[in-house]
Formats: sequence, structure tokens, C-alpha cells
Amino acid sequence: MEELTPRQQTILGLVVREYVNSASPVSSRALVERYGLGVSTATVRNELAQLEELGYLTHPHTSAGRVPTHQGYRYFVERLLGEAELPLHERRTIAHQFHQARQDFEQWMPLAASVLAHTARGAALVTAPQPTESRYKHLQLISTQGRVVLLILVLRGGTVKQQMLTLMEPLNQQVLDEASDRLNQLCNGLSADEIQARISGLPPFEADVARLVVDTMHRTDARAGEPIYRYGLSEVLQQPEFAEGEKVQGLVRVMEERSFLEAVLADVLSPEVGSVRVLIGGEGRWDELRACSLVLARYGVTGFATGALGVVGPTRMLYGRAISAVRFVAGLLSDLVYDVYAE
Repeated sequence: MEELTPRQQTILGLVVREYVNSASPVSSRALVERYGLGVSTATVRNELAQLEELGYLTHPHTSAGRVPTHQGYRYFVERLLGEAELPLHERRTIAHQFHQARQDFEQWMPLAASVLAHTARGAALVTAPQPTESRYKHLQLISTQGRVVLLILVLRGGTVKQQMLTLMEPLNQQVLDEASDRLNQLCNGLSADEIQARISGLPPFEADVARLVVDTMHRTDARAGEPIYRYGLSEVLQQPEFAEGEKVQGLVRVMEERSFLEAVLADVLSPEVGSVRVLIGGEGRWDELRACSLVLARYGVTGFATGALGVVGPTRMLYGRAISAVRFVAGLLSDLVYDVYAE
């Protein structure tokens, strides 16, 4: 990325901010009149021409004003934007909303999508946290009648599986409790494969129960994907960039086509919970997204369960708000996931 002079950086930053706010090409005269740059219109015009030559700006055929290119937005995000935070009153309001939903797992993702869309003024998407692999937490065997026993398996994250077992011969509750206690001590925190490796050293009854546990955990790990929560697409489609049907397709595809979204998330985000990533205009990898920008982050607890969230909009995006909103909401969701999974 070509280095710019301080004045070029100032002018590029102003062009980006002006264009994001107005959706109209930005002229040298407008910059001088609005910002009192201390130089002539001719000087600013020359700098704009130089920025265009370097690939940071371009201009429509019908206008003498400039608009940022994908490279210009990238320079703005990486070099000029700096660390942005939502205003304190917004952070307090959002944190309070999540505090109220703390005990209702089913509300976390819809709430996050709604908050992100309204705060970042874009379309939002949130995937539910997925365990890296199921982890054993607790098992209970309950005698019902005769040879029939109820097996209750609790996994890390709160997933509960129940199954009725028919034994070869009746066992009283004390024997079932002792078997449960031994399995709980042996298997706590283990994956299905780790439990499988320990089955050979168990007594026959406990080995049979452990095999059922392993099978249940494997089936849980192979379950169909969780729903993706979306919010705000109709509002984004009203932006002038999406007046052309061809540009709409990429936006709708990333919001509605699960396989495409998962491919983008897998390529852009690492498995680790951490930094916010910004994808501008498809970055040469996805031509369908050339009119779009995505601000994405992974949330959760690495090694236990993670999900992804993000904001989608035109490349003419309020990057500061989008990045700060995604970072803040990802942090709140990570705290909630930690409370559930990392016990």
C-alpha cells in the first residue's frame, strides 16, 4: 500500500467521510469551503488527482468530484480510522439489554442481530455458538420400574439428552448412583473420543453406559447447523448503491445463502476469538461482493464454543460505528457464552 503524505491522508480521510455521509462525489471546492484546509482549491485538486493516480480515488464520468475506491477504503480503515468506541450511553443501553436476556439463550442471537443492525446502520447476521466438540458434564441414571432406567446426559453448554434403557436385570437406585458417580468422575470435561479411549477399563455395565454416551455425543456433534439470525436487509437495500439488480445479488446471497456465508466466514475469520475483520468489495476473492463491505468477528470461548457475527452494507459504510458495534456486541456475547460453557 502506497504511503501518503500527511496532507494526502487528511484529504483522503475527508473524501471518505464526506462520501459516506452524502453518497455524492466530493469536489475540491467542497473540501476547501467546508474544512478550511488552509490551501487553495487548485492545491486540493492536484492532491485529489494524485490520490486518483495512486488508486485511492476515482471519479464518475458525469462528475468532477471523487469517490473512494476499495483501496481507498482499505487505507482509511487501516491507517486513518484509529480505534473507535461507541458512545458510553449507547454501550450502557446495549449492555443492559443483554443483561436482561442473560438467562434466555434463545434471545441472545436475535437480540444481537437487531442491536447490530440499528447501531451500525447496516444489515446484521449472527450465527449461534457451536461447541468445538461436545464435552461431557454430568450423567444421572434413574430407576423407573423393573429393568427400565432413564439415562440423563448433560453436556457442557447446557445440552441435555435423555434415553430409556432396558437392562438385562434390575439394578437398585444405589447401584445406579454409584455407577453414575464413577462415570462422572472419569468423564467430566472429556470429548466422545476421549471417553471411548477409557471404556476398556470399565466394568461391563458402566462400559455399556459409556458407549451410549459416546454414541449420543457423536450424534450431537454431527447435527445439522444452527439457524443464522438476520436483521435489517430491507433497509440496506434502499441504499442508492443497490438500485442496480446486479449489485443486490451479492448482498442478498451473503445474507440468505448459508453455504456462501459459511465459505466467507471460514476464509475471513480464524477459529480463534479475537479481532474484528473488515472485508471490502470482496477483496478480489468474491466478485459478487464488489459493492459490499462486511465487518465480521468471532465470539465465544476458544476451545469450547464459538459463533460469528457481522454487519453487511455498501462499501460506503460507517466503518467506525460498524467496527465498534461489532467489537462491543462480540464481547458481550463472549461473556454470555463463557458463563454457560466454561464452567
